[in-house]
Amino acid sequence: MAEYDTIRTAGVGARAAAQIDEGLRAHMNKVYGLMSVGMLLTGGVAWAVGTSDALFSVFRDPMTLQPNILGWVVMFAPLIMVFAFGAMINRLSVSAAQLFFYAYAAVMGLSMAWIFKAFTGVSIAQTFLITAIAFASLSLYGYTTKKNLSGMGTFLMMGLIGLIVAMIVNIFLASSALSFAISVIGVLIFAGLTAYDTQNIKNTYVQHAMAADQEWLGKAAIMGALQLYLDFINLFMFLLQFLGNRE
Repeated sequence: MAEYDTIRTAGVGARAAAQIDEGLRAHMNKVYGLMSVGMLLTGGVAWAVGTSDALFSVFRDPMTLQPNILGWVVMFAPLIMVFAFGAMINRLSVSAAQLFFYAYAAVMGLSMAWIFKAFTGVSIAQTFLITAIAFASLSLYGYTTKKNLSGMGTFLMMGLIGLIVAMIVNIFLASSALSFAISVIGVLIFAGLTAYDTQNIKNTYVQHAMAADQEWLGKAAIMGALQLYLDFINLFMFLLQFLGNRE
């Protein structure tokens, strides 16, 4: 996604519009670059822990996959960290925010390590490839479409809150029917969020580009990377429930 169609910005001269186009390409490349590093970090940590019984047993029983106390902490830590990140972002420097993002990606890797015990490596790789293709298509649509997707935002966020509540409830109910419904709804919600977040990142940059606030632009790229990172991870995890072959 290194090249993008140029935008047409009303109310600014041709030279200013060209500068915004160039800046937007650099901004989106930075967003996807940060997201990619986060994905590599998550995958590396998840694989290292998930393929080592000694490391995995620190968090879960290698046979039953049931989490211990530390495993429960790791399971909920990403949710707590993402809310903390949103609250702290304005008080962090760009370098500190980027470090926090990478720390978050590593913790997410710990929470996902169990998939290497539960699913075959081939099915994980196949699901990742399918997710990557779907994500790229949805993100490209969000970037290029002239349709305003802002109306989807409230609906998708309400659905996401309901999904999180249902997932927490199902931890204790362990209902297979509810788990299936959660997976279906999760795929739909994060497919929509991928397109919506991409368009939102683009539009937010265009709205603020003339201010040329490098501090803001740096933090905006990190927040955008986090949003798309979460869309990809969740889309992958929900698709894995359908496509993954159990060990």
